[in-house]
Amino acid sequence: MDNIDILCVGEVLIDFIGHQEGVLINETRDYHRYLGGSPTNVAMNSTRLGLNATMVATVGNDGFGSYIFEKLSEVGVNTSHINTLDNKSTSVIFVSRSEGTPDFIPFREADCCIYEEQISSEILSKTKIFHTTCFALSKNPAQKTILKKAQEAHDLGCKLSIDVNYAKKLWKSQKKAFKVIKTYCQFNPLIKISEDDMLRLFEKELPHEDIFQFFHDQGVETVCLTLGSKGVKLSQKGKEVIQMPAIKIDKVMDSTGAGDAFWSGFLFAYIKEKTINECLDIALKLAALKLQNVGRLPDNINILSKLL
Repeated sequence: MDNIDILCVGEVLIDFIGHQEGVLINETRDYHRYLGGSPTNVAMNSTRLGLNATMVATVGNDGFGSYIFEKLSEVGVNTSHINTLDNKSTSVIFVSRSEGTPDFIPFREADCCIYEEQISSEILSKTKIFHTTCFALSKNPAQKTILKKAQEAHDLGCKLSIDVNYAKKLWKSQKKAFKVIKTYCQFNPLIKISEDDMLRLFEKELPHEDIFQFFHDQGVETVCLTLGSKGVKLSQKGKEVIQMPAIKIDKVMDSTGAGDAFWSGFLFAYIKEKTINECLDIALKLAALKLQNVGRLPDNINILSKLL
């Protein structure tokens, strides 16, 4: 079994992204089908960057499920740990197309059925980065499985990572979300958050230093806060905050997945043992590339030549 650069554990979904620009779902007439799910995007982007990415997820035994396998395999993501269930449908999300954070309606069935047997200790012992999301942690059995395996991964010397893409409608309560996030933070993951995520999580606008402090207090060393068109801030415990501007883009085609592209770039550079500033630089370049393409990163360009 080969070494795994990034083990992405969490939601694989079908995203129906609205065709009409700048309107909410109630105004959207047509949708186009895309492969989605934050950890899925990270797995695909990482594979395109030449990393060995493995996806741990669950789909239904249906047309959407087979579409997912086909798309992931095309890019070269290892799908041997994706489970297929006969009694649940593949999860689907309807998303509005917008420049800001999109409006969405989730229909969740199979995605949260992630079980321990999908992630063996052998896999974890060969993994460099164990990556998941707040979305994946929002529902059992996935929640329980991921927390248990995160602990195991941490004990085996694996670096953890999480996109704290908190959305209230996915959780039983905000209190539960805080408890789960704090549990995951004990394993000192690399953390990616956005301003929108934090506004939803804390239900008020907090100064950036307070947000950083919250995560540092939970035992997290590195926190990356994305600020959309204003770029990014990164805080390492006990060091000065690094701030970098976003790359200017003439026309934003689609913001869905930009955060995932950013984080894929960051993790890629981190695995390549780049400095933190280089990690941010590569992350910002990959996000800019994504913003100029609807759905996903383009296949036909040599992405690496644009990044390094």
